[in-house]
Formats: sequence, C-alpha cells, structure tokens
Amino acid sequence: MRKTNGSLVFQSDFGTIDGAVSAMYGVAEAVSDNLKLYDLTHEIPQFNIWEASYRLIQTIEYWRPGTVFVSVVDPGVGTSRKSVVALAQSGHYIVTPDNGTLTHISESIGITAMREIEESINRLGGSEKSYTFHGRDVYAYTGARLASGVITFEQIGPELAPEPVTIAHQPAELKDGIITASIDILDARYGSLWTNVPRTMFEELGVEYGHTVLVEISKYGNTVYGNRLIFGKSFSDAAIGQSLVYINSLLNVGIAVNQGNFSRAHNIESGRGWVVRLSKGD
Repeated sequence: MRKTNGSLVFQSDFGTIDGAVSAMYGVAEAVSDNLKLYDLTHEIPQFNIWEASYRLIQTIEYWRPGTVFVSVVDPGVGTSRKSVVALAQSGHYIVTPDNGTLTHISESIGITAMREIEESINRLGGSEKSYTFHGRDVYAYTGARLASGVITFEQIGPELAPEPVTIAHQPAELKDGIITASIDILDARYGSLWTNVPRTMFEELGVEYGHTVLVEISKYGNTVYGNRLIFGKSFSDAAIGQSLVYINSLLNVGIAVNQGNFSRAHNIESGRGWVVRLSKGD
C-alpha cells in the first residue's frame, strides 16, 4: 500500500465566514505538528456533492501520490451513509462521506481499495455525542492520522468493495457525427461551461481551428440554447463578447465568451439534467 507523504488537503462547502474550517485545521494540527495543511476550496455551493466530486478530479493528479484529501460536502451527515477512505489508482487518498463525492475519481482514475472509517477508533475523543460535524470529528481527525503515519490505511476500518456511490450523469459519446455529453461544471469565476468531452473524442469530428461547431444545450430534454460557434485555441480567437468552443486546461471541451460569462448570459448551469450536443458546423 502506498505510504502517505504528510500533506493534507481540505475541501468543503463550509466557506470561511465562521470557524468550521479553522476547527478542522486545529484537529489536524493537534494530531501532528509536522503535517502540511492546504485548502483545495471551501466555496463548493452548499450541499452540491456533484461539484465536490468534480473539484477533486480537477486537482488531485497535480499533487504528489500519497497526499491525503479530506472532502466534506455532507448533506446526509448523521444518517446511515458510510464514512470512507478511498485509495485512488493514482496513489492519492480521499477521506469523505460515500455519497457521490467519489464519482469522477472512480470513473476517470479508478479506485484501488476502500475502507469504512471505524469511528470507535478513528474519531476525535469527546465528540461521540456530536452528530452534525463529522468534518471535524471524523474526517479531519482520520485524515490527519493517516497523513501523518499515526495509522495505516489498513487501520482505518473494515475493507469495502472499491465501488463507491456514484451520481448518474450523461457520459460523453459520439454517434453518427454528434457528440452527446454533460456539462460537468462551470468555470466558477468566468462562467465558462466545462463538459466531459475529451479532446480526443472531439478531434474525431474533424473540426479545424477557426471553423465552427454546432452547439445545442438542453435541460431534461428541453432545448435552451443553440448556435454555431467558432472553435479556437484560446479566448482571443473570438472577438470580445463573442462565444467560442475551446479545449480547456483539463483537455476537455469548454464553451466560453471572450471576456464575458456564458453561463450568466444564457442561464445555463451544470450537473444533473444538463446535456450538450456538438457536431461539425462547416
């Protein structure tokens, strides 16, 4: 089993307006002052498990193998949903509720092993009667113990099949010259749409830079947008205010407005129910 490296990365929907994130840091630091503590983000929209899943896959492979991630977007806190630690095939560990947060990692990287957190051992002392802050009491504590080497992966708890709960979505597929896919996420600050269409699949359409792509976007089968957009290498290949199709930093298809906000302009969001179709325009 791959050793951890002392790095602990936190993600949540807590925000930083109060002391929740600081409390998790405090629990981790009390386990070991040799840990290196980092934040992925704490600005996941409240209860948005899908976005938590995506932000992990957006980031995780840029960290050294052996890094431990604690991801807490947990609307089912206190229920029967499992608390787990997953080992990705990339060698990274993810401490999280098994509620769909592992969807993208499971599908894009793969999960080698998974264990359920045994709370009688791996829980902050004195927190047993607290039922609504597992991010502090279970996940930060367990993640810190694992990252610092206080416990091994095998000491997390019972072994589970490496088959986490996943969230249903539209996989990218190419048929008869049309790609059908999902809008995975918004580039939050700029409003670009990031799809799950890999560059390699898009290349099969045979669209050259400077030519156009037919774009149709629907929600639960109802078309909300349709247009012919230029395919560019970067945003400046379109005029300011003009929309374009491009390949984003994860090497998937994106849709953007040069110096604008595509999502806001067309009232388009991401996640369940949102489907995009792409075909060669000229």
